[in-house]
Amino acid sequence: MNFRMIKPQSLISYFLFFIFGSAIFMFSCKPVKLSDADRHFKNGEYFEAATMYRKIYRKTPPKNRELRGRVAYRQAESFRLINNVALASAAYVNAIRYNPTDSLIRLQYARTLHKDAKYKQAIEQYKLFLKTMPDNQFALNGLKGAEMATDMKNNPTKYIVKKMDVFNSPRGEFSPMLLPPDYDLIYITTNRENVLGDEKSTITGMKNNDIFVARKDENGKWMKPESAGPINTEADEGTPAFSASGNIMYYTFSKQELGWSTTAVIHKAQRADGAFGKGEKLALLADTMSMYAHPSLTPTGDFLYFVSDMPGGYGGKDIWRAGMFGDEISYIENMGADINTAGDEMFPYVRTDSTFYFSSDGHPGMGGLDIFKATLSKRTKIWNLENMGSPINSQADDFGLTFEGDREAGFFSSNRGDGRGLDHIYSFEYPIVRVAVEGFVVDKDDEFVPNPIIRVVGNDGTNEKFGGKPNGTYRLDVQRGVNYVFLASAEGYLNTKMSLRTVETEKDSIYYVDFVMYAINKPAVLENIFYDFDKAALREESKKELDDLIELLEINPNVTIELSAHTDRKGTQEYNQRLSQRRAQSVVDYLIAHRISKDRLTVAGYGKLQPKVVTKSIVKKYDFLQVGDVLTEEFILALPPEQQEIADQINRRTEFKVLSINYNLR
Repeated sequence: MNFRMIKPQSLISYFLFFIFGSAIFMFSCKPVKLSDADRHFKNGEYFEAATMYRKIYRKTPPKNRELRGRVAYRQAESFRLINNVALASAAYVNAIRYNPTDSLIRLQYARTLHKDAKYKQAIEQYKLFLKTMPDNQFALNGLKGAEMATDMKNNPTKYIVKKMDVFNSPRGEFSPMLLPPDYDLIYITTNRENVLGDEKSTITGMKNNDIFVARKDENGKWMKPESAGPINTEADEGTPAFSASGNIMYYTFSKQELGWSTTAVIHKAQRADGAFGKGEKLALLADTMSMYAHPSLTPTGDFLYFVSDMPGGYGGKDIWRAGMFGDEISYIENMGADINTAGDEMFPYVRTDSTFYFSSDGHPGMGGLDIFKATLSKRTKIWNLENMGSPINSQADDFGLTFEGDREAGFFSSNRGDGRGLDHIYSFEYPIVRVAVEGFVVDKDDEFVPNPIIRVVGNDGTNEKFGGKPNGTYRLDVQRGVNYVFLASAEGYLNTKMSLRTVETEKDSIYYVDFVMYAINKPAVLENIFYDFDKAALREESKKELDDLIELLEINPNVTIELSAHTDRKGTQEYNQRLSQRRAQSVVDYLIAHRISKDRLTVAGYGKLQPKVVTKSIVKKYDFLQVGDVLTEEFILALPPEQQEIADQINRRTEFKVLSINYNLR
């Protein structure tokens, strides 16, 4: 049995079998063949059933409209269930032509059109069906999915999806699963030519599935898959799942026996010497009429998720889970109406204890099986669903997801773009948006500060400290849409703070945040401190610089400083000293009025007694000067008149220097 298509996909199929299976038998001239066709369909052997119903349809006279319509419907159902969308659509058209009053035909036809991305026609058929059954949630979800599918296709997510040709063959491959904890082996289910069994499935017309494994070469590239060895038999094996250690495999096993309905069960196998041995049946329930497939174990091993059509579900195939106590199963529960619908929910993949992925054709989607992410709310204990969107989902069947550990990357299977309905393996990856902050740390004289320490605090909970480079530069990765505060510190310097808000844009970004630090052992000029001529009162435009000084003193609360003012060479020293003293006092008064304690501040007016020593930062502005020049009156008088004015301007300054770094320390 091919458990990719286990049994009829909804109660509609069972309903159809009982309502007209006997009618076909009565009207046919070859009752044995019809009986065989009915049995094949009932057993889920849709490939054989489709072939037989197609012959029956051709032999049924057009005047026998009722029988011809019913046979066309069953033929369409068989083709749909083996993923032959084109033949299914044609058969549904015939079914509607001969039996236009059967609303169920329109529902199934709508689903097939939906899966063929013919969304406009699908919407029309869903609406026609809903006229007869307006409260049918299955059809309402289908209509909603068809209506939103075009928008999803035109507005894809950032995931990058690629077909993995190295894994694929001319046959079918599905349900890839990476082996933890290293994720350097991938197990896939395949019915390629070199599987063990020679007989072809009556379900799909293909050989039975085996489990194959692919490895990476020395360059980290995936190689072609090979048989996984002893675990394979001539029966169907596939959809593997692993324990967190990678030493236990759970997988689906199905053996086709003549004259019996084939039913899938879950097997368990141990890994030894690098290979998984022959599996043994996992005893879930005594019910042997129901199927159990698609296992997935939680990382903690507390629950085994699986798929079943056992009684007590919501219709079709549901996702259930078994409570695990070691190797023993303590209880089994249905995942409930948050997850399960009247359609099929299949191929669960449990990533964490509160997050798992699964495929469904019952929730609104793009067509066929769509992949959904289910997240458990800690507060409400409700599973919240998110359609993974395009390009992971398509109009076809998308299922069997596996992640490469914590990375937002992995593999899944899909039959998109394959007219035969065959499944193939695709990779997916969400491109990592790299947002970084980098910059340099220099002092006021533009000298690099070696080995700074940067502390970063963000409103997302970030609180980290790291070292910059010996050359005074740094770089760190940050997140989008976060408010950050950076604090730079270094031996011999005052701490300096900067702020940054990163934006939400999903693209690689680099922000530049540079720090200018004040050395403890040399005075620093306060730029942009302005006074009117021959006056000591601060002008309004001086206050921005002084507010920055206030912040600097607040983040360095153990520092005391001297505030000094200096004049140029013009005028008497006595006059200049009094003027500079008053100007320095104006600065101190402003600081005291804005939260800075008076006993942290010392006032000094030096007049023209301390001419400025030229620094590197001054040379960058005025290249006629050299580092180390002292702007004495004698030096200035030797300059051309326009350069003399610049030198006098440099001498007119307000500075502060650190007096102590242990204020209020005991």
